[in-house]
Amino acid sequence: MPSSRKPTFDMPIFDRQSFTAEVPTGVRLLGLDLGSKTIGLAISDGRHTLASPIETIRRKKFTLDAARLVELATEREIGGFVLGLPLNMDGSEGPRCQSTRDFARNLLGIIDLPLVFWDERLSTAAIERLLIGEADMTRSKRSEVVDKMAAGYILQGFLDYMIKIR
Repeated sequence: MPSSRKPTFDMPIFDRQSFTAEVPTGVRLLGLDLGSKTIGLAISDGRHTLASPIETIRRKKFTLDAARLVELATEREIGGFVLGLPLNMDGSEGPRCQSTRDFARNLLGIIDLPLVFWDERLSTAAIERLLIGEADMTRSKRSEVVDKMAAGYILQGFLDYMIKIR
């Protein structure tokens, strides 16, 4: 759930270990796969063991997109955000990373929740392979679910990390 402390509008972006220490068990995390046209969303359980895809937001403008995220954070008792960071294959950061970091800073300017970045390299590709091979989905059906499933993949990766270091 959003923090009960008064919003400072400068909630930090945490490193992985600090985020894990900051977020108590019992609150859910919201995973985000930020694209130029959509934002895929996934939610964790309160024990931080399982990620479930929930929806895809069609991006309009930041204020509308952020309003939906704030609404979800309140409704679903979200305690923090895990945002996929689109690193280049060599681990370097390009323009998409800067755009993602800008989105995170803007989001933290309106909601007082901790946020952590998680490497999202190959998340969409892994989900595409799964949907083609395992689920035998058509391209049009894949496009409806790929973003929220990629968010689930990103969030699950971070939850697995949390389990290892706790």
